[in-house]
Amino acid sequence: FTFRRLAIIDLSPAGHQPMHTPDKRLTIVFNGEIYNHAEIRQELIQKGYKYKSQTDTETILYGYLEWGEGILDKMLGMWDFVIYDNLKKEIFGARDRIGVKPLYFSNKNGRFIFGSEIKSILQHPSIQKEMNLDELPNYLNFGLTSREESLFKGVKKIPAGHYFKLDLKGNFQIKRYWSPFQKESQYTNMNEKELQEETLSLLRKAVDARMMSDVPFGVFLSGGIDSSVNVALMAELMNRPVDTFTVGFKELEKYNELKYARKISEIFKTNHKEILIDSKDSLPILDKLAFHEDEPNADPVCIPLWFLSKLTRDSGTIVVQVGEGSDEQFAGYPWMIQHYNFHNSYWKAFKSLPKFARKAVHTSVKPLFSMMNQHLALDYVRRAAHDEEFYWSGVSIFSPTHLSLLFNDKLKSKIGIPAEYASKMHIDSLSIQPNADYFQRMLFLELSQRLAEILLMRVDKIGMAHSIEARVPFLDHRLVEFTMSIPPKMKMPDGKTTKYILKKAVESILPNDIIYRKKQGFAAPVSEWLANDWKTYSQDKILNSRLIKENILDKKYINNLLVQHYSAKKNNNTQIFSLLMLCVWYDVFFEGK
Repeated sequence: FTFRRLAIIDLSPAGHQPMHTPDKRLTIVFNGEIYNHAEIRQELIQKGYKYKSQTDTETILYGYLEWGEGILDKMLGMWDFVIYDNLKKEIFGARDRIGVKPLYFSNKNGRFIFGSEIKSILQHPSIQKEMNLDELPNYLNFGLTSREESLFKGVKKIPAGHYFKLDLKGNFQIKRYWSPFQKESQYTNMNEKELQEETLSLLRKAVDARMMSDVPFGVFLSGGIDSSVNVALMAELMNRPVDTFTVGFKELEKYNELKYARKISEIFKTNHKEILIDSKDSLPILDKLAFHEDEPNADPVCIPLWFLSKLTRDSGTIVVQVGEGSDEQFAGYPWMIQHYNFHNSYWKAFKSLPKFARKAVHTSVKPLFSMMNQHLALDYVRRAAHDEEFYWSGVSIFSPTHLSLLFNDKLKSKIGIPAEYASKMHIDSLSIQPNADYFQRMLFLELSQRLAEILLMRVDKIGMAHSIEARVPFLDHRLVEFTMSIPPKMKMPDGKTTKYILKKAVESILPNDIIYRKKQGFAAPVSEWLANDWKTYSQDKILNSRLIKENILDKKYINNLLVQHYSAKKNNNTQIFSLLMLCVWYDVFFEGK
């Protein structure tokens, strides 16, 4: 076992890892934070355990010795850890409930290799770097690979909320230990006022728990409702100003939320710092993003997040609270509500037609939709015609309809992989909660895929690249379990308002013009950058990529996407950026391999 430590609790050598039990039976490496470790520690001390450090690592070690995998149910926090039991000759490892922290492994030819970064696994001489073409469709559709596989062949993931066991005979099992479906009944019977009060109460507990630190901490502040809630609740609990950090853009001010961040800073008297960036600042870091993220991440927010993390660390702050996870729970994305309403109306009506009729409609509209470049709309018709699930998590970047044009012949057989994966997630949700309705299944998919594998990975990987730790109050599992039990008619009473319950819940701590302003979202102006300052670079990087030269991607189709975007006939920034980061990643990890 090896470990490189970012010390947060007990900075002394007593906290170093790998850590052992006194009799050397158990050895652990652990990445993350257990916010209630002091309470668990007292319980273990009463049982006779003697501590040598103040760390949460030691509590996991003794907790596993005492309760086995039952320690996972006791812990509040984020983690990936692996323990070797020298008596049982067994390895045990786990990833936290929501997937804030990643855990990768390779298990073949009698050799098990694991790490919290893929690049560490790739250093092993037994690993041959090879692109996992079966995951390429998932990356291109979802924006990152699936919850079980990576874009490196043979390198896999432990999914969020799962643990694994491996013995010397090679017996290997992965098992789910937590799901967001915790209530015996499908939905709570609370009224609206009770829902609001419980939401705010759970958020207060979550923020309070995540203020445990022996090093300076602060907040990433965008000026939106989520980060502003973090600031407001931290300010209640602190006897010094909250340190807040914001990133904006030197030009293209329509993307900036600086005035809202500054207003929150003024209201709560925070110690506020900002950094402004532009396309010229951003282009040189794309290689660094690809390296630190391990896999290509199609979310452009990774760019401002890089500079925000750097500002934070340069300012001496090591721990930050972030706002991820709110939108997934409270229906914060307009497209979530649109998809839900569409599913309950047009989709159900179309699906009620005989299958032959649906296929006939798909065949008849295909030429028209293709001519109009409405490939995503066409794919929804295709899904209905072939009895596939409607909702796949997020909005498809390159749907199977797109992939049929993007992939060359040798990959055509793989275009159905995203549909198979989405179906698997729906089946998984129903196996856990057979009574789950479509809205709950949508939320389950968001938590399982887009949140865990795209949004949380960007925060963790980029934060760790700058040696800062990001904590996520909205993803306290107690809050997630509660929000999963709120019926859609309470979350969206008018069928269109996003985050209704959350907005009502925080009216007592935030001004209405912050709560009820139009959602802008933390974004980056890559649409403009790709059409202007990045035009030559992106053309060259994509069209001259080995992925085209090796006959994986179709050059003609990609060139058409670029021409459409540059001429402003269609905004293809999402597709182009995902291809750009794929090609950058491929060069970083495979050029001259």
